[in-house]
Amino acid sequence: MRILITGNMGYVGPVVAAHFRRVMPDSVLVGYDRGWFGHCLTTTGPLPETVLNEQKFGDVRNITVDELRGFDAVVHLAAISNDPMGQRFEAVTDEINHQASVAIAKAAAEAGVKHFVFASSCSVYGIAGDGAPRIESDGLNPLTAYARSKIDTENSLRALDNSGMVISCLRFATACGMSPRLRLDLVLNDFVAGAIANKEVSVLSDGTPWRPLIHVRDMARAIEWAVGRKPENGGKFLTVNVGTERWNYQVRDLAQAVGRAMPEANVSIATSAPPDKRSYKVDFSLFAKLAPSHQPQETLDGAIAELRDQLGEQGFADPNYRKSYAIRLVTLEKLIESGTVDGHLRQLRELPQQQLQGEAA
Repeated sequence: MRILITGNMGYVGPVVAAHFRRVMPDSVLVGYDRGWFGHCLTTTGPLPETVLNEQKFGDVRNITVDELRGFDAVVHLAAISNDPMGQRFEAVTDEINHQASVAIAKAAAEAGVKHFVFASSCSVYGIAGDGAPRIESDGLNPLTAYARSKIDTENSLRALDNSGMVISCLRFATACGMSPRLRLDLVLNDFVAGAIANKEVSVLSDGTPWRPLIHVRDMARAIEWAVGRKPENGGKFLTVNVGTERWNYQVRDLAQAVGRAMPEANVSIATSAPPDKRSYKVDFSLFAKLAPSHQPQETLDGAIAELRDQLGEQGFADPNYRKSYAIRLVTLEKLIESGTVDGHLRQLRELPQQQLQGEAA
C-alpha cells in the first residue's frame, strides 16, 4: 500500500508513520510537510522520518494531482493545529485547514486515490449545555476558527464528487501523550510539563469543563483502520467520533491525576474563575461498533507516567516552556520575525538546513 501523510513532521505524524511501518512493514510511506517544526524534537533516537520511504517538502496549498498519482491513501494531518493559532491566523486557518484540505481531496479523487482520511476534531461540539455526550448527528457549536474550519471541511467533503474514493472524517478527542515532536500546548502535556519544570499544575479555569482525550498512539490505530475501511463499513463518506468513553474527563480530574503521579507538584485550581466555555462529553459508540479491532488501548495513568519519565530522561526543566518551540504558535511567530514566513504563512526563503534536518534551533 502506498500512503501519503501530510503534516507528518508535526506532533501526531511521527507516531502515525512509526505505527504504519510497524503494522504494515511493506507499505510505501511518503511524508509531505513544510518542515517548520522539524527542529521541535523531543527524542534522543533517530529522526522520525527515517521510517519513511521518502520525505517531500512543500506547502499543502500547492499540492497537485500529479503529486498524488499512484497513492492508495492520503492521510491528511496538515493544519493550523489549535485554537490560539487559529485566533492569531484566522483567515489563514480557513485557507489551510478548509480550502486546501478540500482541494487536496478533489485532487486525490482525480488521481485515483482510494482512501482519504481527514483529521477532524471533537472541538466542533464547542459547548454542550445539557451535559449529554455528543453523537455525530448532534448539533454543532464551534467556538473557534479552528473548530469552524473542521466543520467547513467536513461539509465540503460530504458534498464532494469523490469518484469512488472512501472518505473518513475522524473527529478526534483532544490529543495527548509522548511523541518525537511533543507539543506542550495541549492540556495534559502542559500539566505534566508544569509539574516537572515548576512543581506546579495550574488550572486557570475552574476545572469543571469536560474534555475527552485520546493518546496519539490510539489516534494512529484509528487512522490505520480508516485507510483500509471498506465503504460497506460506515459508507463511502463517514464522520465519526474517535476516542473512548473512558477518556471523558473534567479538566480538574486531569490535573489531579498528574498530581497523584507527581506528588512533589502542587495542584492549583482557580475555583473562582469563570469556566472555560469549551466543555463537552462525547459518545464514541459508533467508532466502537465500526472499528472493534482498533479501539483505544492507552490509559491516562500510563500516558502521564510516560510523559514524566521520558521528559525526565531528556533533562527537561525549562520553567518558561510556554515560550519554547514546544508551543507551536511560538515557533510560527519566530519564523515570521525572522523573515522566513510571511503573515499568510507563505514561505519567503528556505528554512535553515539544520531545521529541515531536525536539529534543535
